Amino acid sequence: MSLQIKNIHIVDPSQNKDSKGDIFIENGIIVSKPNNQPKKIIDGQGKIAVPGLIDIHCHLREPGLESKETIKTGTYSAAKGGITTVFCMPNTKPVIDNAPTVEFILLKAQKEGIVNVFPIGCATKGSLGEELSEIGVLKKAGIIAISDDGNPISNSQIMRRALEYTKMFNIPVISHCEDKELSKNGAMNEGLNSTILGLRGIPSQSEEAMVSRDIMLAELTGGHLHIAHISTAGSVDMVRRAKKKGLNVTAETCPHYFSLTDNDVKIYDTNTKMNPPLRSRKDVDAVKKGLADGSIDCIATDHAPHTQEEKAREFDMAPFGIIGFETMISLVLNELVDAKVLTLSQAIEKMTTNPAKIFNLKNRGTLKAGGIADITIIDPNHSYEFKKEDISSKSKNSPFIGRTFKGSAAITIVGGKVVYQR
Repeated sequence: MSLQIKNIHIVDPSQNKDSKGDIFIENGIIVSKPNNQPKKIIDGQGKIAVPGLIDIHCHLREPGLESKETIKTGTYSAAKGGITTVFCMPNTKPVIDNAPTVEFILLKAQKEGIVNVFPIGCATKGSLGEELSEIGVLKKAGIIAISDDGNPISNSQIMRRALEYTKMFNIPVISHCEDKELSKNGAMNEGLNSTILGLRGIPSQSEEAMVSRDIMLAELTGGHLHIAHISTAGSVDMVRRAKKKGLNVTAETCPHYFSLTDNDVKIYDTNTKMNPPLRSRKDVDAVKKGLADGSIDCIATDHAPHTQEEKAREFDMAPFGIIGFETMISLVLNELVDAKVLTLSQAIEKMTTNPAKIFNLKNRGTLKAGGIADITIIDPNHSYEFKKEDISSKSKNSPFIGRTFKGSAAITIVGGKVVYQR
């Protein structure tokens, strides 16, 4: 299959490219000049082509929690959001702590998925934090990183060993930074709003205490620490200082941590309940600053689907998490690019080039000749209201329903094949 995308604005941070031109694809690979007349031509006038978006943090729920999401529905939702590659977290049922489960996910993704799926393996057996998983076996089976996301690795010795052991396999340890004793029974950010609402609070120190510990362990071991869903000013500052010291520390944040604050919880909407929780305006500003100065390397969704019945409970009882695939690019454009926090190229880098570099994805996150033809075509002028009935994910737990956005994914291309077109 040969394809030409003509007259399109190309933004490719991997080449410092920001100009108009054509892209040629042959047999799923980007080429500088086609050997044959393209069989399909896409007119890109008024649109922007960027490397395919890579979401390094999501929950596809399969196996075991298919009432919330499946690999089929999740990858379609991702494609609709312009995402060509997803990393799925291991807190499924059973958890991803053995080779057969990794192989099941990869096979299912090959059969039913429409974007690239890379599983993340459990750092510890059963995700219980007591004994390391067989990391070498998991790596051979096809994992991209290890994490006990959803659970912190509370035992410092186990975390140390995880950082030491993964050096052999050149993969990061993704840390869910939370001191469970400090956050116990908490439902939202601790502060004035939690007091007014009568909800038990989660202090920012519950995240920061673990960020501090994990950075010290990264310094001790020389292992690659990747901090997930960073949400507080203190955490951003610690990562900034770690990078200045030359430590092998990277970090991600999510669109809700630069778009919403704990003020948005005021109507007890359980779609504003996530972990870490929505923080204060000061924290949101710090996250934006961290994105702008490079302290935060990546933007990921932490797409966490839950059924409507689960989210319809009292705020205290509802599960943490929101969906995020279909709003990521719009939130990045509206909250960061339009607000001049980041240039378009800097924003795209956080979702393409940087994730590919950090997780050693060869020939992805780029539009260079020879790269895999994963491409996201953005329509910057498409205005739309995000409606519940239009959501392609199996779950609908988004705090952004009813919001009007400008800019969205128009076409998603995976391996040279158009998998989504609005």
